[in-house]
Amino acid sequence: MQKTITEGKARIKISEGKISRKLPVFYNPGMKLNRDISVLLLKSVKNTGMRIADPLAASGIRGIRMLLEMNKSKIRKVFINDASAAAADNIKKNLQLNKLSKNKKIKVANEDASVFLLKNRPFDYVDIDPFGTPVSFLDAAIKSLRNGGILAVTATDTAALAGSAPEACLRKYWAFPLRNYLMHEFGLRILIRRIQLAATASERALTPVYSYSLLHYMRVFLRVSGKKRDISKVLKQHSCVSFCSNCFSADVVADISKKNVCSACKNDKVSVAGPVWTGRLFDPKIAAAVYKNNSDDKNSSFLKTVAAESKIDCIGFYDTHVISKKLKMHPPKLETIIAELRKKHKASRTHFSGSGIRTDAKAAEMIGLLRLLKN
Repeated sequence: MQKTITEGKARIKISEGKISRKLPVFYNPGMKLNRDISVLLLKSVKNTGMRIADPLAASGIRGIRMLLEMNKSKIRKVFINDASAAAADNIKKNLQLNKLSKNKKIKVANEDASVFLLKNRPFDYVDIDPFGTPVSFLDAAIKSLRNGGILAVTATDTAALAGSAPEACLRKYWAFPLRNYLMHEFGLRILIRRIQLAATASERALTPVYSYSLLHYMRVFLRVSGKKRDISKVLKQHSCVSFCSNCFSADVVADISKKNVCSACKNDKVSVAGPVWTGRLFDPKIAAAVYKNNSDDKNSSFLKTVAAESKIDCIGFYDTHVISKKLKMHPPKLETIIAELRKKHKASRTHFSGSGIRTDAKAAEMIGLLRLLKN
């Protein structure tokens, strides 16, 4: 049985039943924000006349929304593919439902995702949104992108990236994860580095312009360059990071196998993750534009937070509840802490945690401020 639903400006037919990859045509309403941000980001970049690829399209909702919601000058052609014959057939029906079946800007295919990408390249935007890890799709996706294009990647295997399954993380992402309140940010940084390493094999550099972690998935948008100096610049920003649970300091360290000591309190029992991407997670201008272009009130708070924290270039954040618990005190109000920090530093909420603050203040300053606000 099927039912018709509306998302954004699109109407599609989906399979009824419990959300599962076993459904004849998969659609997850919980990933609406994922698709919202895809559309918003493409509205926010300067690229025009784009050849867009959605190689794992399922219902086709992402590509259909792009056609209906983006300025016509932005799109040259949208390629929508799924390896399932039932899904490809349903995509065609959904195009008819949205009066797009005769639109010459659309091509629907029923092929293996990697074969589809390489056969129809080059693209200006490729969206990899699979079940689980995206690793097997990276090579074809990167090779199919032209310089200046954007690669979007989703990973739903958060158990590996966020530290619950460290051996899986090592196998798939070639890194050791972190298992504390920073685990989702570090999981995102591990994902970014893995994508970048896949790109270097094809003499490409990929730099994040927008990244986030939400619910059961991690998501990153990266701009591609073929310049050798950009490749070198990316690789120089791969390193391990140690985290001290005693004073909450984070240090960039050269080697995960060596005995590392906290630079602030000299604690020799630090947790070390990586290698990870230690550069920026966001382009502040693009993050601000994504927030500005949004018209859905349900997305506003999240996108506003990302836009605010994108202006602060640092690794990690401070979870005020975790620190306050160690100090054996009740945590002060988040906005009070941020207001005080802004007298000397950059500070904002972070989307990674409802009790987290991203700031360029040192850990000792944060602890001192919390103690001061306690009185």
